[in-house]
Amino acid sequence: MIESISDVVRIPLPVGEEFFIKKHRLEAEGKAKKRICIVTGIHGDELEGQYVCYEVAHRIKLAQENLNGIVDIYPAMNPFGIDSITRGIPAFDLDMNRIFPGNSDGDMNEYLASEIIKELSDADVVLDIHASNIFLTETPQVRINEVSVSSLLPLAVKSNMDLVWIHGASTVLESTLAYSLNSKGTKTLVVEMGVGMRITEEYGEQLTEGIFSIMSELGIWTGEICRTRQPIIAQDNDGTDVCYLNAACAGVYMKERKQGSFVHKGDTIGKIISPLSGEILEIVRAPEDGLLFTVREYPVVDEGSLMGRILKQKVLSENNV
Repeated sequence: MIESISDVVRIPLPVGEEFFIKKHRLEAEGKAKKRICIVTGIHGDELEGQYVCYEVAHRIKLAQENLNGIVDIYPAMNPFGIDSITRGIPAFDLDMNRIFPGNSDGDMNEYLASEIIKELSDADVVLDIHASNIFLTETPQVRINEVSVSSLLPLAVKSNMDLVWIHGASTVLESTLAYSLNSKGTKTLVVEMGVGMRITEEYGEQLTEGIFSIMSELGIWTGEICRTRQPIIAQDNDGTDVCYLNAACAGVYMKERKQGSFVHKGDTIGKIISPLSGEILEIVRAPEDGLLFTVREYPVVDEGSLMGRILKQKVLSENNV
């Protein structure tokens, strides 16, 4: 096996500093060269993918004779964001996942985005790993655009995630890394799991098993793989599959149900309280039977804040859950 760590891009900055993005390549020597890219750290406050990068590389090194292609690992696409615990690119107050495909003749951030697209475009598969933000915990899931269902769903069901959420074309931002790559014909899956600023080890191990499953499907890995779980498949069609729980008022949200709980219509999910008056301002109840797959973690809410999502019972029944 050939192993290397190299620069994707390196840009000089004031005061003798440099901005650089690195990749870790693990390559089978003299074998077929299908390539998978593991990308994370686009948002600096999303750390779940850090453990996945470690675990994938670690497992390959333990059984490198089973590698039959190229695995490129990019732990920190936004390294300054990770270093400063900042979601966007520090100093610019800019969400990196809103500037793709970038512009090679643009400013520094547009140039970075264009170089990342150039780097990833010839991959057979890209996994773009995200956590949720600091406000929400997400069930491990793959999100794909309905435009790309035919090419991405066969890979998504191999990912060992609990849920595959198919989003309508109108709800997908065209300026994201995944959209830009998929529009160029590079198969890209978006993974969402866990919560911001934390690492959930069990989720990382779950996704790692899914990555080896996808690698096996592509012929990049010839070793044994674990049996992967069959995900629930849901669609984002005007609320027909998913209920959104939004706060009716501002206050402090006290959750009463954990992410992954099955709830019945009318069950209490949580309540919004007023520390000033000592009153309960709103009791948040489940509008339908289903699976609570998103839960609010950060307690302070404003009117309209998302407090959770419920996957409706009809979807669970359709998936034999």
